[in-house]
Amino acid sequence: MKEQILDASKIVLVTFLVSALIMPLMKRVAIHVGAIDVPRKKENSRHIHTKTTPLLGAVGIFLAFLVGYMLFGEQSVRMNSILIGSFIIILTGIVDDIKPIKAHQKVVGHLAAAAVIVFYGKILLNNITVFGFSFDFGSLSPIITILFIVACTNIINLIDGLDGLSGGICSIFFLTIGIIGFCQGRSGSLVMILTFIMLGSTLGFLLHNFYPAKIFAGDCATFLGFIIAVITLLEFKGAALTSFFVPVMILGIPILDTLFAIIRRLLKGQDPFKGDRKHLHHQLLGMNFSQRTTVLIIYGINTLFALSSIFYTLKDQLIGEILYIIIFIIVLWFVLHTTIISDKTPKRTKKIREKLSIRKKRKNTKK
Repeated sequence: MKEQILDASKIVLVTFLVSALIMPLMKRVAIHVGAIDVPRKKENSRHIHTKTTPLLGAVGIFLAFLVGYMLFGEQSVRMNSILIGSFIIILTGIVDDIKPIKAHQKVVGHLAAAAVIVFYGKILLNNITVFGFSFDFGSLSPIITILFIVACTNIINLIDGLDGLSGGICSIFFLTIGIIGFCQGRSGSLVMILTFIMLGSTLGFLLHNFYPAKIFAGDCATFLGFIIAVITLLEFKGAALTSFFVPVMILGIPILDTLFAIIRRLLKGQDPFKGDRKHLHHQLLGMNFSQRTTVLIIYGINTLFALSSIFYTLKDQLIGEILYIIIFIIVLWFVLHTTIISDKTPKRTKKIREKLSIRKKRKNTKK
């Protein structure tokens, strides 16, 4: 056990250092090639930052991931497919960060990467089990797997709206999967090695990306979602988890936020993939929470999802299910008392915002 802890710690520490040390170089490269994010002055822009910031942070994560693989990974057909797919994702992201391309053009790259995983790596989602109910996909497995990978690839990118948000959520995911796998005695498996490599690489990026961010992940953040999809499929394929939905539930916040965004935009007759200022973090910012506090609140909620998944998998499924229900009640309350789906702001939310605004004014007056 002690040796396994040391091995896992070594992987995380090495990739963390590589990622943290390579980020300053990525800033210079991003500025040199023109991959920078300039603040938008449009009224409805979903962007919060106010200063020009270099992109390509996720490229640094990818490079740390490659170093980690060379040092700790083993060659296999599956691993080759992951490397090829990752390269396609990163290349697509770099092109978009330097000179933005259309959404459907990016999706072509994401579909190609997913197809490599499915048809070359033979990593498939054959069925899912939720609370004892099993659904077999049969001949539709390749299509459903590709759609799942593409969806996961984009979810992380869509919620990347505040400094440290996507990096923190992904770190919580990798840490949770790592804890589950470690407790099940699988620290030397492919999926665990990938998980620990990504945990260190993402934490190294987060060191530079947490508020106030010195570098953004950019569109290459899709690499994080892509690897999360692959790890989820590998975990499930290994039959180590009780069901496919456990790793998915760790991503409760980004999945729900994306779902709410699609519903909200469809109800308004808008393009479901068009950005707006109604995401979860915008709602919290609208309640006069600071950027740092908003990110920490979302970390906290996502940690609850992660703890529920750990209980469900390792301790008691009933306790895990109860925790999931409690979290969803909290989410339902939030939906009913904010404008995350409907533009009609509830009276209670208005009162909360008014009280927070009054407190903020009093503090400013005292200063």
